Amino acid sequence: MTGRHPRSLLQITDLDEAGFLRLLDAAVLLKLQKSAGVEVPLLQGKDIALVFEKSSTRTRCAFEVAAHDQGASVTYLGPEGSHIGREESIRDTARVLGRMFDGIEFRGFAQETVEELADHAGVPVWNGLTDQWHPTQALADVMTMREFHPGPLQDISFCFVGDVHNNVARSLLVTGALLGMDVRLAGPKALWPAPEVVQTAHRLAEVSGARILLTEDVTAAVEGAAFVHTDVWVSMGEPQESWDERVPLLTPYRVTADLLRATGRADTRFMHCLPSVHDTRTELGRRVQQRFGLEGAEVSDEVFESSSSIVFDQAENRLHTIKALLVDALGQ
Repeated sequence: MTGRHPRSLLQITDLDEAGFLRLLDAAVLLKLQKSAGVEVPLLQGKDIALVFEKSSTRTRCAFEVAAHDQGASVTYLGPEGSHIGREESIRDTARVLGRMFDGIEFRGFAQETVEELADHAGVPVWNGLTDQWHPTQALADVMTMREFHPGPLQDISFCFVGDVHNNVARSLLVTGALLGMDVRLAGPKALWPAPEVVQTAHRLAEVSGARILLTEDVTAAVEGAAFVHTDVWVSMGEPQESWDERVPLLTPYRVTADLLRATGRADTRFMHCLPSVHDTRTELGRRVQQRFGLEGAEVSDEVFESSSSIVFDQAENRLHTIKALLVDALGQ
């Protein structure tokens, strides 16, 4: 029961362009079927393990609802809910879960962990987020951009601003390169993606015709962009002291109404994978305000709550794209 299953999704490059588009088309159909109340469950009798080293709202709920809608059952193993990585090795856990479940989702810290799970489980393994990649988020992001932009994907221009070395930014960079899109990343050079990630993107762009820009000049990067993405400035698992370093570096890349106007387009949409520090309604938001004098961090509340913001459409599409992923891997 060991060996990496061909239907595993651990990083963006596990998909080719045709495979990515097939999942998007399936997600669109599944979304329509759910809305119309005519969805046909294709995963009856399937059992899925959800292994979480990190807490989650969207990823956990999307996998659970997707599985239930399709007739599958799920078992949630939270940070304290199993022996994984402490009393039992990843390899041994993978071999146990692979004997009991038809598929495994993993959300955690190290990319190496999900890779090792996939190497030894013998069933499909899906990366729900690691320090390096967030492939299910990229699927939802492209689905959302396609919903709000008529015409081919190759005509879509999008810009990620802020911490462009994080898992969401690098996933969007490689995804856009794979699909032939106009991809811009703007952030301080100290927080650029690793050279090997940029090289992968350029290699894919040579085939797809994608346009890639990596710059510190945020104004140049957003010019003409149909979508502006950002993410939190400090991720789960990083020390709180990182805020002292990141805020001075990233404040020039904060998404404000002025930055959206700099695109030169009235129809530019704002996107964020969530959760977001955009006001003082959370403990973290209040700490940021008290420590740095910012009302919100990576995005202003004005933008987040504006008609330009499509963050909740984006969040909903996590469900439909993850459902498409499950059905593609396990469907009868």
